[in-house]
Amino acid sequence: MLFDDVAISVRGISKRYEIYAKPVDRLKQMAVSGVHRLVGGRGAHYFREFWALRDIDLEVRRGECVAIIGRNGSGKSTLLQIICGTVRPTSGEVAIEGRVAALLELGSGFNPEFTGIENVYLNASLLGLSRDEVERKMDDILAFADIGDFVHQPVKTYSSGMAVRLAFAVQAQIDPDVLIVDEALAVGDARFQAKCFARLKTLRERGTSILLVTHSTEQVVTHCDRAVLIDRGLKLDEGEPRHIVNRYLDLLYGRIPVEGRGEDPGVKVPNEVTVNSQLQEWDAEFGERSSGCFTERPWYNPYEHRWGDRRAEIMDFAAFVGEQPFPQAVPCGAAFLLYVRYRFLSNIVRPIFGMTLKTKEGLTVYGTNTEMASVEAVPTHGDAGRSGVLMCSFRMNCAPGDYFISLGIASRDVNGEVVPHDRRYDSVHVRVEPIGSSFLGVTDLQAKLEFL
Repeated sequence: MLFDDVAISVRGISKRYEIYAKPVDRLKQMAVSGVHRLVGGRGAHYFREFWALRDIDLEVRRGECVAIIGRNGSGKSTLLQIICGTVRPTSGEVAIEGRVAALLELGSGFNPEFTGIENVYLNASLLGLSRDEVERKMDDILAFADIGDFVHQPVKTYSSGMAVRLAFAVQAQIDPDVLIVDEALAVGDARFQAKCFARLKTLRERGTSILLVTHSTEQVVTHCDRAVLIDRGLKLDEGEPRHIVNRYLDLLYGRIPVEGRGEDPGVKVPNEVTVNSQLQEWDAEFGERSSGCFTERPWYNPYEHRWGDRRAEIMDFAAFVGEQPFPQAVPCGAAFLLYVRYRFLSNIVRPIFGMTLKTKEGLTVYGTNTEMASVEAVPTHGDAGRSGVLMCSFRMNCAPGDYFISLGIASRDVNGEVVPHDRRYDSVHVRVEPIGSSFLGVTDLQAKLEFL
């Protein structure tokens, strides 16, 4: 029995599969199992056990959106299938309150030989709607899917995007108590995804609980109340989305947390960094210190997420608005200068320097790096012990509010894969204040309105 505010309760769910090396082993196992059911005892096993899930607990409250994230093969889809009832668990129990709608995979519940209209009736009837109810909602379903005359064509002629548009339209328009979506929205274009998340927001406001599996970390931070991290069938962590996303990124890329900020005793840092007059006047030793002052700067965020292999490090930063260093707030549209001091602790070929600006909700406003942008005099080699200063300038054309700047140094290995050396996520906290005309949204495009 569920409490009044709980829509989904998962307790001790485990799922075991039997993996056979050869088809004949399956036959042997059937024979051995049959014999031992008659005479008792346990015989030899001709299979290898694979536990897709082990002792998973999960609770989703009414009106809550919870994301399940993890690497491919971690057990996310298996968990959703067990919750939906399409797969039976080896042990544990699941309790769900109310009508459940699920979008587990492309075309699930659709007959490819039927037309889109016919599949709407079929799929809705499986969800418990009568024909009259479907007919009352048909216009809304077709308008949301927006696939035109293709609704009268067999589903086997649809593209993957068209199939998921129609499937989501059916699931979302029936006002379910619980909606479960497994990565299906990834195939939709940006316009359709925006429509889907607007609909999800409406459903949540009506009390629908949403369980979402996605690899889009930005969607998790922006749209979800909580996140659950699963890996190799085990629940590793659960909590606030940004924290769980950071753990997921660590897991995904095998990233190593950076501990401390002291100088590597085996590397001597030459005091050869040239800084401009603005920096020199503000801090004469900005380019000369052998240790960093990053965590002592006024805008430093102590809740940053820092990781990398430490072959290079970001030591210090300075921010100016006009001639003022680290102002209390940055006016909308103001010219912004960010200086970042770095050093190499090992020899690095073709280092990549990058920065990202995000809202406090985790939405990326802007990001660039020296590989993407046209940058003059990018060092082709980073020699151990060398240090330098990177300057980044832009206009803070953002809406009033709190923003976080992430900084990073990386390079590529022989296979072209990015190797992070020092990445400081959300390490700089900037507050933007309103000035002049107002606008809606995140960034000011400085549009001009005029009558002709």
